[in-house]
Amino acid sequence: MEPRVGGQWFERAADGTETHWGKVLAWDPPGRVLLAWQISADWAYDPDLVTEVEMSFVDQGDGSTLVTLEHRNLERFGEKAAAHSDQLGNGWPGLLQKFADYAGA
Repeated sequence: MEPRVGGQWFERAADGTETHWGKVLAWDPPGRVLLAWQISADWAYDPDLVTEVEMSFVDQGDGSTLVTLEHRNLERFGEKAAAHSDQLGNGWPGLLQKFADYAGA
């Protein structure tokens, strides 16, 4: 992720192949990042689709951080919105757990 408004959000594989996920809509460290998710319900990059993924980070004062993730505007997936919402809802918790494991290491 390029750390600035307008920056690209992408994944780079070990072989150098890049998959674009979207762009940065708001960059407010250390408390918040807002991303444009531009992956369709068919799991392909779509520059005309924008749903939003917002993550916030709140210091709990005990050395821990509360991380909140909201993926909104899912109705923009059209007729596939409900099914795709279920897929995303099953995917985000696992991804957040990997983030927590990495951060705690």
